[in-house]
Amino acid sequence: MNWLKPINLWVGRAISWLALALVLTQFSVVVLRYVFSTGSIGLQESVWYMHGLIFLLGAGFTLANDDHVRMDVIYRNVSRRARAWIDLLGSVFLLLPFCAAMIWFSMTFVTSAWAVKESSPEVSGLPWLWLLKTSLIVFAILLAIQALVLIARCVEELKPMSLR
Repeated sequence: MNWLKPINLWVGRAISWLALALVLTQFSVVVLRYVFSTGSIGLQESVWYMHGLIFLLGAGFTLANDDHVRMDVIYRNVSRRARAWIDLLGSVFLLLPFCAAMIWFSMTFVTSAWAVKESSPEVSGLPWLWLLKTSLIVFAILLAIQALVLIARCVEELKPMSLR
C-alpha cells in the first residue's frame, strides 16, 4: 500500500493553493460590491466552488495527516495497539462503507449532471456545475484510498513483533 500513500498528500498540497485563491477571490467580491457597487455572479460562485473543493478533495489529506475529528476523550487514553484496533475497525466498518455508499448514491446525481453538462441556474453563472458535482465521487475515492492506507498501517501495527 506504500504506492497509495502519496496520492492524498499530493492532492492536499495542490488543493491548499485553492485556499489562497479563495481568500483573494472573496476579497475581490467584497471590493467590487462595497467599493465599486457592482458584483459578479461568476466570481461569487467560484468562491462556493473553491470552498467545496477544499473540503471535499482535502478530506483524504486530512485523514492522511491524522488531523480529522475523532472522539479524543477515548482515543487519547488508550494504548497504541488499542488505537490501531479502533482505526482498523472504524475504517473497515464505518469509513469504507460510507465511501461506497457515497459513490453509490451520488452516481445518478453526477451522471445526470454530466449528461446535460449542468451549469449554474444563473445567467452569468459558471458553466461547470457538473464538474463540481463530480468532486463528490472523487471525494469518496480519495477517502477510500486513505482508508486502505490506514487499514494497512493498522494491520502492520497489530502484527506481533516477530512478524514485522
